[in-house]
Amino acid sequence: MDSNRREFIRNVAVGTAGVAIGGMASGFTAKSYSRIVGANDRLNVALMGCGRRVSAYYAALQDKKNNVDVAYICDVMKKQRDKVGKDLSGKISGKATLVSDIHEVWNDQGVDAIFNAAPDHWHAPGTWMAMNAGKHVYIEKPCSHNPREGELLVAFTKKYGKVVQMGNQQRSAKESQEIIAEIHKGVIGDVYKAVAFYANTRGECPVQKKAPVPEGLDWNLWQGPAPHQDYMHDIWDYNWHWYGWNWGTAETGNNATHELDIARWALQVKYPEQVDVEAAKRHFLNDGWEMYDTMDATFRFPGNKIIKWDGKSRNGHKTYGSDRGTIIYGSEGSVFVNREGYTLFDRSGKKIKDSKSSGSEAGTALGGGGDMTDGHVANFFNVIRGTEAKLNSPIEEGAVTQMLTHYANISYRINKSYKVNTETGRILDKDGMKLWDREYQKGWEPKL
Repeated sequence: MDSNRREFIRNVAVGTAGVAIGGMASGFTAKSYSRIVGANDRLNVALMGCGRRVSAYYAALQDKKNNVDVAYICDVMKKQRDKVGKDLSGKISGKATLVSDIHEVWNDQGVDAIFNAAPDHWHAPGTWMAMNAGKHVYIEKPCSHNPREGELLVAFTKKYGKVVQMGNQQRSAKESQEIIAEIHKGVIGDVYKAVAFYANTRGECPVQKKAPVPEGLDWNLWQGPAPHQDYMHDIWDYNWHWYGWNWGTAETGNNATHELDIARWALQVKYPEQVDVEAAKRHFLNDGWEMYDTMDATFRFPGNKIIKWDGKSRNGHKTYGSDRGTIIYGSEGSVFVNREGYTLFDRSGKKIKDSKSSGSEAGTALGGGGDMTDGHVANFFNVIRGTEAKLNSPIEEGAVTQMLTHYANISYRINKSYKVNTETGRILDKDGMKLWDREYQKGWEPKL
């Protein structure tokens, strides 16, 4: 690797001018220093959050073409970080240190990039704090807990000049890229509508009750930027998604992000003019699930374009022949696209082309992972190095898609439709704007 490339990696990824000859550069630990010297274009990465999603990165981290060292495995629950450490032992480059406190990772200037797979309320704050510490970030969906955090992420990315990729990995699917390009060229005429959908069979959710903090869990750090409260049974594990709005973003933030992103990409739209939502809790009415589990949302855009969301968390009926995907309608035909590929139809409904992926990206299985994630992660690494020109899902695009999920959730929470300023994205309703931001735990407020 030439000296210019090495200097680029150091300046962009670490935010320092280099390493002093015969000694340590300021702020580097002995461990991080040893990883940099002679490492060519190797990137030092850290895993933040070791829950269900983290295993989706394993293949990319083990791929020698990606040339990375795993420097840290961080999770506030001991048994989770221990499991990931065991999973990756002997299979990755780098001697990963297991830590509970992400601040240790941020403070190590030898870390180039962080995979932020913590719970939703940590996504945006954990990302802007990482950027402040000089790190690039692969941020899982949803990229934000509320609309204001999306705005802040874009602003922080511009301020720090870091590479931030959102984890809506279908943007890296070759079949999706191919058919979206064809749609933009007019293969189905003038596109006017997309229907995005998701169906799952989630079961009953325990009713919350006070309980001791589980052994090995740093409950205060798990809560982090969200207002703190007493521990309730089973909160820290997956069910936090459904226990109110302090941590989660409901199923729409959890899963609609992916399909709504494909819809918005195909229709080439940004902010809607109007949002209409019907949503309610329809199943296991006396269980602990506090949000809707069924939602129909309609987003109306300039140019008479429409995106509809059909989300069923606890009814697995495959209304459209699949458990998730997007149908795009045009004046001369239609397209069905999901993680398995796409099917192109003419206006009469005759199949014109069927392109199926040879990959293995998961559908509704918890955690997921597969070739799309592998490609998405590789794209992230390559943009950091400068060997690829652009991200497949830069945060500037991801944050706009995420707004659709926030609009839907806000409409449900205030129980009414509303209009949106299509230039700024701001909600033209005073009740809706009350939910634009959130309250933070004292001391965790964002400072741009």
